[in-house]
Amino acid sequence: MSVDMVELQVQAAEPLRTAGALQQNRIFLDFFWDLAKPDQEIRLSAVENLLKYLKDNNKEDELEYTVKRLVDGLAHTREAARPGFSLALGQLLSTFEDLTLQNILDRIKEKHDLQKAKKKFVRNAAFGSLFGVLALHQSGRLFNEPPVVLGCVQLLQRLTQQRQHLKDLPSKTMMDILTEVPEQVFEEVLLSALQSDLALAFQTPEQLQLLLVALERFPQTLQPKKLKKLLGSSNIINNDNIEKVTNILKMAARSEKKACVLPAVALDLLKLSLREDSFQLFWNKAIVEGMLKEHWGPTHFVSFRLLGSALPLLSLSQLKEVLSGDVLMQYGEHVVSAQKQERFKLAPEMDGYVSKFLEGCRDAEKQLAVMVGFSSLVHQGYPVVPSVWRVVQHLQPAALQNYVAWLKTTFLQPRVDELLNFTSRRQKERQDNSEQEPVFRLRKWIVARLASIVDNHQVKKDEEFIMEIARFIFFHAFFNTKKAFADIPETEDKLDVPLDEKTRAVLVTSFFGLLLSMHNLPLAADASKGGAVTHKRALGVTSDGSLWIYRVVRYAQELLHEPTFVRGVRPFSEEQRQAWDSMLESVASLKKKAKKGHSAESSSFQQLFLLLGMHLFKAPDELLDVMKDLQSCVDKAQKKKAKKQKKASKQQEEAEPEWVEVLVDILLSLLSQPSRHIRQVCKTVFASICPHVNAAALTSILDVLDPDKDGEEDGPVLVVDDAEKAKKKKPEIDEDEEMEDESDESCNESEEGENEEAMEEEVDQNFRLDLMKVLQQKNTLDKTEEGSDDDLDDDAMIELDKSLSALFSEQKKKIQAKKDAKAKMRKEKTLVRDFKIKVLDLVEVFVARQAGSPLVLGLLEPLLYMIEGGMNSGKEQQEQDFLRRAADIFKNQLCRSKVYCKTAEDRQEELHNLLNKLMAKTQKLSESSVGLYYFSAALYVVKVLRGAPTAENKEEEGASRTAADLRFMGNVDVERVAGFFREALRSFMSRRKSPLTTQMFTDLFNRFPVLCVNLLDATVQHITSGVRDHQQGQACVLVLRAMQNREVQQLMSGAPWLEFCTKVVDQLAAALKLEGQTESKALREKVLKALELCHSLLKHIHQQKLSVDREALESALRPMTEVLAFKKTGKLEDTYWSVMKHFGVMRPKMEKIKPDKDAGQLLPTQQQPAKKQKGFLPESKKRKKRPQPVLEPAAAAANSAPTTDKAGVEKGRGKKNNKKKTKRAADDAPASQASPAKKNKMQDDSKLITKKKKNKQKKARGGQLQSQTL
Repeated sequence: MSVDMVELQVQAAEPLRTAGALQQNRIFLDFFWDLAKPDQEIRLSAVENLLKYLKDNNKEDELEYTVKRLVDGLAHTREAARPGFSLALGQLLSTFEDLTLQNILDRIKEKHDLQKAKKKFVRNAAFGSLFGVLALHQSGRLFNEPPVVLGCVQLLQRLTQQRQHLKDLPSKTMMDILTEVPEQVFEEVLLSALQSDLALAFQTPEQLQLLLVALERFPQTLQPKKLKKLLGSSNIINNDNIEKVTNILKMAARSEKKACVLPAVALDLLKLSLREDSFQLFWNKAIVEGMLKEHWGPTHFVSFRLLGSALPLLSLSQLKEVLSGDVLMQYGEHVVSAQKQERFKLAPEMDGYVSKFLEGCRDAEKQLAVMVGFSSLVHQGYPVVPSVWRVVQHLQPAALQNYVAWLKTTFLQPRVDELLNFTSRRQKERQDNSEQEPVFRLRKWIVARLASIVDNHQVKKDEEFIMEIARFIFFHAFFNTKKAFADIPETEDKLDVPLDEKTRAVLVTSFFGLLLSMHNLPLAADASKGGAVTHKRALGVTSDGSLWIYRVVRYAQELLHEPTFVRGVRPFSEEQRQAWDSMLESVASLKKKAKKGHSAESSSFQQLFLLLGMHLFKAPDELLDVMKDLQSCVDKAQKKKAKKQKKASKQQEEAEPEWVEVLVDILLSLLSQPSRHIRQVCKTVFASICPHVNAAALTSILDVLDPDKDGEEDGPVLVVDDAEKAKKKKPEIDEDEEMEDESDESCNESEEGENEEAMEEEVDQNFRLDLMKVLQQKNTLDKTEEGSDDDLDDDAMIELDKSLSALFSEQKKKIQAKKDAKAKMRKEKTLVRDFKIKVLDLVEVFVARQAGSPLVLGLLEPLLYMIEGGMNSGKEQQEQDFLRRAADIFKNQLCRSKVYCKTAEDRQEELHNLLNKLMAKTQKLSESSVGLYYFSAALYVVKVLRGAPTAENKEEEGASRTAADLRFMGNVDVERVAGFFREALRSFMSRRKSPLTTQMFTDLFNRFPVLCVNLLDATVQHITSGVRDHQQGQACVLVLRAMQNREVQQLMSGAPWLEFCTKVVDQLAAALKLEGQTESKALREKVLKALELCHSLLKHIHQQKLSVDREALESALRPMTEVLAFKKTGKLEDTYWSVMKHFGVMRPKMEKIKPDKDAGQLLPTQQQPAKKQKGFLPESKKRKKRPQPVLEPAAAAANSAPTTDKAGVEKGRGKKNNKKKTKRAADDAPASQASPAKKNKMQDDSKLITKKKKNKQKKARGGQLQSQTL
């Protein structure tokens, strides 16, 4: 709204107000209301609009009123309103410089005087004074008027006494003023006012922080001589004051306990100690000997936060000293003890401090010192920081190189005593029972730390650096040093502690994980861009195009060629070495062929050869045969290509299996290995050989996925692999388990004991018989039955104890064997399902790469069997994942693929038989969820049989297609296929429970209009021949969907369409004859579907002007309102009247108004009481208060009332309170029939209510009199 309009409103309001009063308009006052609202955006806009309004109007009375309102609003009861008024006042003072700050300060003191304020308004007054000072500070003019600065500081000094309300806000405000005040103003004005507070600096943290801020801001004013006069010493941190400083830190830590932040005074003291060159005194006395000696609590957390905050401020020597002291040691104890979920964890905050330091520091030596310091904090040899520590990504290249060198040195020379090694209290108490190997734990962490550095793509590293780590881990995993050799740097460093089997196992596992990380590494160019890479990059390739794994293989070859200096942990036999050499030769030949013409197939074969070669070091005996078979497969593949080029005969190769079949078997065997890297490489290799896959190779894949063949061959192999894997994992200790408290271990032991006892209680009958035999042999039962009190002698008791212990130990072994068997079966089942999930990768790749191959048709039935079996399997997560994966491959990648087999001329009979089989199977299923997949498979087969349209048809797709084009069905035998679907439709319409659904046939009609035309006659017949009303209604739905299809209309244009419409009309006329039928929900649904079909059919007949006899249909529709109970409105009713509109029958208008008009004309006098009742309470409330005796006089009055009155009352009441009417139908029927008019009834009710009130008053008075007499 413009200002002119505001002025007009003010002028228009002038005559209504008294002369001399401040004339305010609505818009101006709304600004102050908006300042008190909780929404910050509204408050800010209100401040802006208020200042703009005052500038535009420039009226003194409005400015004065604004100042008064803003000063008053500083003490508003709403917490959100005070900042709004304070901000507005500050902006007002900065805008209108005519307003003096001294005047505003006097107003604030006068309005919010703490001494004059009442007790309940003291808090508001304190906040008013505080926000007033903040407003003066925000104005930007405060330091131009030194007296006002002094007044503000003095006011804040008085407000510090209101700590219960304001806490430390006045002190913080004084500090903010000191940080901006000029030194001259401070020296001339504020120093004398703050002298008392500065002299008492060691009493509270706020006063000490005020002194520290003044020292940092005005060092020339507060010189050592001045400090000596104030505090008695020329510096703050010294031997005399260190105890006071410690007490201040403890007070600050307790005050910030709930906030979980570092007190500002602690960081300021740290900075002051660095300036005064007294850091060691401050750290050792105040922190280590002061704060850490307190009971575990906020003082420790403040110390830890101070350690993290001090990292950017300290020098290199100070960093090394701090990171090797007691503060870091106790921080490690906190990290170990805070592993429980409910305990407070400071580790994320410390990670933030370290990350911030490393990101902002450019000194590589300081970065290295911090990383080494935290990595040296170990618990029983295992470092406290995680092995995957993300802060390493901020290291400079030099610091990262030195850090990795330190990790290698520590691995070779694990001197745990030189590190910050600590032990928890419980472990110290139980040291004899919980001895662990610190060296193994430390080496395990270092290996994981090195692998995580390579795996982190954010770390800045070059390829040579990555190879150094890979060579180090590979060498110590599979080789030992015999002599130092300059060409092999790993041999020059000796191990102080030899590597044991557990450490070797960790190294082997980490190495193959490292190979996977190197395989997924981005190129250096892609990593430098940082953004998403648009092009598809090759995996496992370095910047020069070579494979990462090939570099590792070359290094392994160098080691194998130096037997005098290096010895393998498991030396190769002659056969294994021959396999290794042949692998290298194959890779070399593949590389030569790849140079001539780049082929993805050769690259994938190289990766597979190299990966198997590396796995020779891990399991050479298992992979020898695989390597030989793979070598022969590659040779045959290359020979076959050459023969194809020369067009040579293939008779010699027919006797032996194809190389693709053997290669697929190799890939399947490799997928059983628990390696993600092998899984990725197998998927890549299979993708490259997909064009060569034949039916036998595909069958070998499908046999693995066949549910009927579970456990025949694959199960035992997988169980052995899992057992070996479990054996290797047993000595390894999980990091989380290491950090757990001892109490958790004891709880777990007790729980295991309880479970064992529960298992022992389940005694079988055979064990009971054996126990009876033992007792009978020793004559124990006879004595107990005879009641003899004579005990057995010692020898007999010893023999009995031996027999019983043997029996119970045997029973315990049996129970344990049962448990192991169940666990083995469960593992076996899990491994088989996991293996099948991996095999599904190959199926998915084949469907994606060879969707147009005829072999894809062979996947339909196996995938359907898998889905059907998965539907009936358990609800375990792994089973559900397998089912979801198989269903996704079948539905989304196979059936819905735009690419499909279009060369099925020679397989027509086979595909028709397959279609017949699928439809027969669909009808026999019990669930529609499985039937949907079978029906989709049938539609896919029809699509394959139809094939692609000709080129002429493709050109005409954009234009209108003729009926001949629409009838194109390729190789489909339309009559035969229509018979299959007609039989399915008959099954759907004749069975009460069918796996088929209406949506299935709707999809069929939409996708294949030719089949729809052939099925329409049968569908129309089912409108009356359906087994139930539901099926008849669904037949109506199918006919309706077919009629709405434009392609169907084109195919049936002319006489067939007229004949079809005539048949539908006759069937609908027969279906809608409802005489003698009882109304039900199913019947109403059927009628609704039939009416919808009628509406669409009649609309077509009318639009196309077809000559169809509709009399039978009309005669069936007219009496429908008498058979079915129609409501006033509803879908059924609306559809019925829309259909009848085609026959010229209009929907009758609502007649609910006509009886009221007639009643009004006949009895005009009766409408007056109804008008008078508008101001009364609702009728429901009146009836609740109405007493029961009113029925008798009402009935008596009803007998004398005229009959017309009765009818009118009954009509008026019939619309309300139907529930009460039904409840009282038995008892109050006579009274309700003879009820009088509303007016008489209300009068009777009011009389009875007044009588009751009088009786209650009399009783109350009588009770008072009785109490007085007593």
